[in-house]
Amino acid sequence: MGTINLAEKLKRFTTHWDPHVVADYNDNDVMVVKFQGEFPFHKHDTSDDFFLVLEGEMVMEFEDRPNQTLRAGEMIVVPQGVVHRPRAEQEVSVLLIEPRGEPNSGDADRAPAPKPRI
Repeated sequence: MGTINLAEKLKRFTTHWDPHVVADYNDNDVMVVKFQGEFPFHKHDTSDDFFLVLEGEMVMEFEDRPNQTLRAGEMIVVPQGVVHRPRAEQEVSVLLIEPRGEPNSGDADRAPAPKPRI
């Protein structure tokens, strides 16, 4: 138990689309990630997807509803089964919460990230 400085954790890596676990919360991984560009459209059949923008701006794109722009301090929860993809013109830092073992790529053809602990 102790405090976790998210800015310090984010300084420990430079890769994009590579979530790093910073804490456990019940049966969930709490992660930080940096990304730029767009991720493939995908969905998670059995879990919601939680995104909290820490720094920068991102767009959550959907197949069947209007896109949502998120800025630092804003969050979105994508319900299970909803097809979506995160996108950012410039690098963005995001806090994610996912059930432990949930592949970040959902049902996309992209291989899931390994989610190392830092």
